[in-house]
Amino acid sequence: MTRPAPLDPVEERLADRLSARYGNGGPSTVVWVLRKLGKVDRVAYRAVAELHTPWLDAPLRRVSGFANFSKPWFLVAAVLALFGGARGRRAAVSGVAAIGLTSFVVNQPMKLAGERRRPQRAQLGVPEKRWVRMPSSASFPSGHSASAAAFAVAVGAALPQLKVPLQGAAAVVAFSRVYTGVHYPADVVVGASVGVVLGRLTAKVAARRSAGPAASS
Repeated sequence: MTRPAPLDPVEERLADRLSARYGNGGPSTVVWVLRKLGKVDRVAYRAVAELHTPWLDAPLRRVSGFANFSKPWFLVAAVLALFGGARGRRAAVSGVAAIGLTSFVVNQPMKLAGERRRPQRAQLGVPEKRWVRMPSSASFPSGHSASAAAFAVAVGAALPQLKVPLQGAAAVVAFSRVYTGVHYPADVVVGASVGVVLGRLTAKVAARRSAGPAASS
């Protein structure tokens, strides 16, 4: 039996579930907010699609493609491990661990629960010159944004001098996913938020582990 295709806005899917479960006695304010967020999500997506910035098309397309499988972050981690001394190695391990944890959380339970279809970018007006390969996985949340944020936060906690450039790079990757049409803005915002939380968690665990031997010596 074929399952019906889920609605695109994950916010509106949640609103429909609440309405179906509780009927008129349900949390009407929450339902109203969710439906509004769904509309805002689509409006924001169209606004980015309508940006007249052809000079950004090729660079952001390359950024979005290069970020597949967290290649930029693994490259940075390799450089830190090779040339950053003990602190660099600890930061690299923390960053890679943050990517691993975040990728699992986002790409397994969250994407499976969200089941959001990818945007219909042709119908929504994304210029074809911006397009990258459309992933086959669910759209919500953005794995690229989550991994980028997790790595930036984890490494930035260990090496504060890298915090701003890494967070800037993560923001560019996140925006590129909307700009190229493969994610709605809410996918990116939620993905990045999850990445920040898990990146901080990983950094705290790494800091405690590194402080343990120092305290006992």
